[in-house]
Amino acid sequence: MIVYFDFMRIKDDIKQEALFEATIKLVNETGFAASSVSKIAKQAGISPATIYIYHKNKEELLISTYIQIKKNIGSVIHENFDDSLPIRDILKNVWFKMFNYIAKHPDYFQYTEQFSNSPYQSLVDKREIEKYFDPVINVLLRGIEQKIIKNVNFDILTAFIFYPIVALSNARVCQDLDMNDENIETAFTLAWDAIKL
Repeated sequence: MIVYFDFMRIKDDIKQEALFEATIKLVNETGFAASSVSKIAKQAGISPATIYIYHKNKEELLISTYIQIKKNIGSVIHENFDDSLPIRDILKNVWFKMFNYIAKHPDYFQYTEQFSNSPYQSLVDKREIEKYFDPVINVLLRGIEQKIIKNVNFDILTAFIFYPIVALSNARVCQDLDMNDENIETAFTLAWDAIKL
């Protein structure tokens, strides 16, 4: 019985992964409006009815795909997370991990960028996304408390430290920029200089 359930769970995981990848691929190629449930199912190699086992509608599928990408990024940047390091070093590590993740998954980044500029963004609970980044948020708050980081509106602060990653990772915007370690370090230093006291 246990073997049967384990097999079913693996089978479900494979279907959900196929659905996740198909949603990202199709949306990136055709946009949100043209990405129907039937087209996503076909791309994933599953029946449309299977999608409704996991999601009540297309909207929920698109939102959960976005949330899953954010969750994945959170997991990556917090792997071997050491909050005993100096605050600058912690944030620098986060920067390098995010760039590495985006370099490996440019399609995920493209999906989140599209999603963030769509009406679907307003349907996402901001707190649900933030919880995947709590350790980094806590480091920033600690930096403010210790008077290492400027005490400004938190949205402004996070925009100045993290938005450069979004801009520089966009190959369509920065076509001629090689995001090697030296350039990432330079960009991070500029972002750090913007938020430090």
